[in-house]
Amino acid sequence: MSGVPHKQVFAFQEGHAQMLHLLGGKGANLAEMVRLGLPVPPGFTVTTEACRDFYEQGGQTTEELRGQIAAALKRLELEKGQVFGDSCNPLLVSVRSGSVTSMPGMMDTVLNLGLNDATVEGLANHTHNARFAYDCYRRFIQMYGNVVLNIEGFHFERLLHELKQQEGTELDQAITVEGWQRLIASYKACILQKTGRVFPQDVNEQLYLAVEAVFRSWHNPRAQIYRKVHQIPDHQGTAVNIQSMVFGNMGDDSGTGVIFSRNPSNGENVLFGEYLVNAQGEDVVAGVRTPMPIAALENEMPAVYNHLYSVAKQLERHYKDMQDIEFTVENGKLYLLQTRSGKRNAQAAMKIAVDLVSEGSISKEDSLRRIEVSHLDQLLHRGMDESKITQVLATGLPASPGAATGQVVFDADTAVEWNRMGKRVILARQETTPEDIHGMIASEGVLTSRGGMTSHAAVVARGMGTPCICGCEGIQFMEKEKAMQIAGHVLKEGDWVTLDGTTGRVIEGSIPLREAEMTPELTQMLEWADEIRTLQVYTNADNPKDAETARRFGAEGIGLCRTEHMFFAPERLPVVQQMILADNIGERNRALTQLLPMQQADFEGIFRNMDGLPVTIRLLDPPLHEFLPNIEELLRQLSQLNGEDPETPAKKKELQVLIRKVRLLHETNPMLGQRGCRLGIVYPEIYDMQIEAIFLAADTCMAEGIDVRPELMVPLVGHAAELQLIRGRIEEIAKRILGAEKSKVLAYKVGTMIEVPRAALTAKQIVQYADFFSFGTNDLTQMTFGYSRDDAEGKFLTRYLDQKLLPQNPFQVLDTDGVGQLIEMAVAGGRTVKPSLKTGICGEHGGDKASILFCQRTGLNYVSCSPFRVPLARIAAAQAQLEVKAAEERTPAAVL
Repeated sequence: MSGVPHKQVFAFQEGHAQMLHLLGGKGANLAEMVRLGLPVPPGFTVTTEACRDFYEQGGQTTEELRGQIAAALKRLELEKGQVFGDSCNPLLVSVRSGSVTSMPGMMDTVLNLGLNDATVEGLANHTHNARFAYDCYRRFIQMYGNVVLNIEGFHFERLLHELKQQEGTELDQAITVEGWQRLIASYKACILQKTGRVFPQDVNEQLYLAVEAVFRSWHNPRAQIYRKVHQIPDHQGTAVNIQSMVFGNMGDDSGTGVIFSRNPSNGENVLFGEYLVNAQGEDVVAGVRTPMPIAALENEMPAVYNHLYSVAKQLERHYKDMQDIEFTVENGKLYLLQTRSGKRNAQAAMKIAVDLVSEGSISKEDSLRRIEVSHLDQLLHRGMDESKITQVLATGLPASPGAATGQVVFDADTAVEWNRMGKRVILARQETTPEDIHGMIASEGVLTSRGGMTSHAAVVARGMGTPCICGCEGIQFMEKEKAMQIAGHVLKEGDWVTLDGTTGRVIEGSIPLREAEMTPELTQMLEWADEIRTLQVYTNADNPKDAETARRFGAEGIGLCRTEHMFFAPERLPVVQQMILADNIGERNRALTQLLPMQQADFEGIFRNMDGLPVTIRLLDPPLHEFLPNIEELLRQLSQLNGEDPETPAKKKELQVLIRKVRLLHETNPMLGQRGCRLGIVYPEIYDMQIEAIFLAADTCMAEGIDVRPELMVPLVGHAAELQLIRGRIEEIAKRILGAEKSKVLAYKVGTMIEVPRAALTAKQIVQYADFFSFGTNDLTQMTFGYSRDDAEGKFLTRYLDQKLLPQNPFQVLDTDGVGQLIEMAVAGGRTVKPSLKTGICGEHGGDKASILFCQRTGLNYVSCSPFRVPLARIAAAQAQLEVKAAEERTPAAVL
């Protein structure tokens, strides 16, 4: 009905927990506690809609909202028997933020609002405690000055410190009434000096400006950073909770504290928390006094402790989760100020989830829904002792999770040499290349100043489970000095540094590490996930060791074996370079003859480790430049040749020939050049060698009784004719190596990696020659967007994300609107021809929760990810199945 005001203020008794998006988490939970009959100081909530209106009105509250707040305040006065601004028995309120998604400590609070020069005397007379009243007044002026008037807090802290020196004490409780009165005068003078305005005596002005300040705190820098890290939408806004004050600083039978219904560090089912006697809420977190453990409250105030214990367990049963509860005790009476689901570390999260199932509080499906990706990363990779961090030097891209500490080195050879001496090393480079692989293997962690989340360093490090930070642009390398400069600090070769690959932090010094652990609770969660999920979870593994690791983590096959990664080892790289730089087929075949037994041995090791499971082997797909010597390094060597050395002419000629060949093979855009199936078509002998190695390895393993299930994947197919040609060669070589009978017994498959948009568009034609489609989402994203991964992540992509031009980094979270359409189109097209066509993804998105949900909805058969992300993918696949099932149950069946 037009003209009816929109309700934007709700008394606590008018709300409930399901009004979360309107009342925010704090407001909805306060309302729910009132419904449960728990001791909550009365108050009301200004909605998140009012916050959004505030920003639409250019940062002003409307007269309509002020009218609703005034009306709610009148009702609160009647309920409390106090009057806001009254000089005899004043009503005081707190003004607190309350976002929809919990953001602890990110936004602002004002306590004791409603005090002025008149009401402070009324409070003193009413409570017969002048010291208490003036303590509340100085606290209010300080918080108001900081939160509402934007005066930096240290100005007030300095004045308080000076007062304590004058009074000869370090304790707030020892300050006299006269001391607080002098401090109040100093605070007012500070406000006048900093703002040019006197401290407001009008309590209504205090209230409205405080509400606006809390609204503005939604966009303060720390809140923005927190939302970005935790992917909380900016449009949610914050509610504001206006609640009558209760006082924990009224004497030794009063106090304040925070408790958890279980221990958030280890999940133990005991009350955990702290409290302070004769204190207000801010004192607990300010660090001025050392809080007491909550267990001590049982001796100090046994009745209060028993009531608090009972309430904590009641709230945990009601919300079916561990609760984080703020409380105040006023003259021996308990009041609850907030409850919310408590933040916890990974170990506690798993234990609490499993314990709640065993206690019958939640189902195993509910427990799986609660598992966070960040918790799994903490458990499955080494972490660090956060309390020992003194200096974070820089932050880059968190390319491979886990923590590593070591002595920094700047080249791969030094990394290997120091590793052999028993030293722990961190390899720091501008960017890594395949020639650095031996150094990466020898290092505890890898740090680069260039490259993104899918750069060479990132992909290789993730596959090895090595912590890695990429694109740390604040680093400047000083090659001659064997040093690097970060944020004004110079780190020389041998200095200690710690990497946190989970957050991207580069930390000075050696920080103690803690090992990853597969706890019994995590094992239980994975078993439940396997019972529920329908998506299979494969792994990306390029060698027998990776295959063994992945199988230990529960992988059900290999979805991507990148054969080019088998050539990075130091003893193999020169042979590969000979093959690429060969002048004729004879030279190339001599190099291939050396590589054949190496490839065969690799495949045999992988088949043995994956006995009975499918192994998808991608034929060679390198941008050739990755294997070639660095031309800048060759030119440097040429310039440094000693003219007096008799061998110089021969060395010079050899280098000049090599430089010429490298330049001839140089491609303007190597990612779109002679790679993938194009390489196998132009140089069929290369693919023939690999195909032979696969079937020779299969033959050997079959003879040992191994159940071999090879799936040969042809990369970068864009036209059905390419796959038709190479499939013919595969079948021909299989018959030649295995014979007609064995080639029928070995149920090998031939498929393609869909990573070119044309392949997705022409899937009906390509599928005639394919037994499976594997979506290479890294390259498919790159080609669909027209982004070079390394250039995008190193240059403009951060700006795109900051300006909300893209919702997420499309190389980390699958772009379902664009790339997703191509995948859906290819799956549908392929299955119209072959209804049972096997489909999956093998790009980095295979370990991302949101991308796995898309795969579930699209009907793919599997996802494939790096070995250390397999447990994460197993749980994410179960979560995806639960979400899809819930969506189906919410959607009514079509009426025929």
